[in-house]
Amino acid sequence: MTAYIIFQGDVTDPDGYETYKPLAAQSVAEHDGRYLVRGGLCVPLEGAAPRSRTVILEFDSTDAATRWYESASYSSARPIRQAASEGSMYLVEG
Repeated sequence: MTAYIIFQGDVTDPDGYETYKPLAAQSVAEHDGRYLVRGGLCVPLEGAAPRSRTVILEFDSTDAATRWYESASYSSARPIRQAASEGSMYLVEG
């Protein structure tokens, strides 16, 4: 079953986040993931507005998404994101 990684957060260090983005993109590509949403305009239709940045990745399965998250390539990028932003990341089956 398809799985999605969803990140919703606020960038607190734009320069640091710019360092993170190509590392993350390379790790996603290495694990056959696809970006479905990468920032962009977000218009709240119901409830409170989400954080300022939403990223949605698609993987073929929860196992594939978990392998990406735990991979050496993403494990080296993750601390950069964590230092440059605050927010939440979820794995959701679709």
